Amino acid sequence: MPKRLLIVAHAPSPNTLRLREAAEQGARHPEIEGVEVIVKPPLESGPEDVRNCDAILLGTTENLGYMSGALKDFFDRSYYEVLEQAQGLPCALYVRAGHDGTGTRRAVESITTGLRWRWAQEPLILRGEWQESFTEQVEELAMAMAAGLEAGVL
Repeated sequence: MPKRLLIVAHAPSPNTLRLREAAEQGARHPEIEGVEVIVKPPLESGPEDVRNCDAILLGTTENLGYMSGALKDFFDRSYYEVLEQAQGLPCALYVRAGHDGTGTRRAVESITTGLRWRWAQEPLILRGEWQESFTEQVEELAMAMAAGLEAGVL
């Protein structure tokens, strides 16, 4: 049975949609065969999705120094539903930050610490003006998550 990587990413603009698509492309790399990739916006994701995955990649915009309302809603609906069943879930995060992303990172880390999720790698903060390299960085992050899941190291 293939491992499942859930990508929950808020994409309210063309550029953030490009980031979510880059995450999906990286996770679906042709050389990674043993991972099923599920991509959903936060408002369409919930506790059932979390319970049925083996790792999760979160993507959000920085909104007033915090995560997007949509990602916060995802956590609000899922937190207590998965608290006991999803401990140790490998996770990663990318933040499209117009400023420094610190508050957004801290907020997500606070919630994931409460859930006892395990960071697969440091959060990726995409700061400042849009750069084309952002899509490559997100693609690499997702590819590393999927490859780690396939190899059994996550």
